[in-house]
Amino acid sequence: MKSKKNLILVGMMGSGKSTIGALIGKKLNLKFFDTDQLIEDKMDMDVSDIFEKKGEKFFRKLEETITTNLLNASGNIISLGGGAFINERIRKEVNLKSISFWLNCDIAKLIFRIRKNTRRPLALELNNHELKKLIIKRSKIYGKAKYKIDCKRLNKNKIVNKIIELYDI
Repeated sequence: MKSKKNLILVGMMGSGKSTIGALIGKKLNLKFFDTDQLIEDKMDMDVSDIFEKKGEKFFRKLEETITTNLLNASGNIISLGGGAFINERIRKEVNLKSISFWLNCDIAKLIFRIRKNTRRPLALELNNHELKKLIIKRSKIYGKAKYKIDCKRLNKNKIVNKIIELYDI
């Protein structure tokens, strides 16, 4: 492995960032961090409860602090929450210090996965049309990642191998 930079996974909720990140971490023997999980652990409540009880503004500030602290280390695999890369400060830090990968998934598949998980606070408030608009809007920003991984016809192992190959360049 050549790179010592952090490997960052960005994309919509439900795109597989946590699953792929954990698999890459095991394969490369690197530490894997899921920012949403770190936030949940710190607050001892899940993301949807944080949104409900503390508000999105509180969550986003905590997300920024935790993420920017993680980015000061190197050689880690980090899965960002779906909204984290939208934050300009986080995005700049990621692009300066890390190698970022956007897990780009089919919109219909994303909506299906999002609807299956009741722990996604923004998704619970939106109908499918609004969710599709959010996915399209965020995709423009996710496109600022260094690499775009089109996941539509790839299984988990192929996604992992493709990312590792690009990370190792």
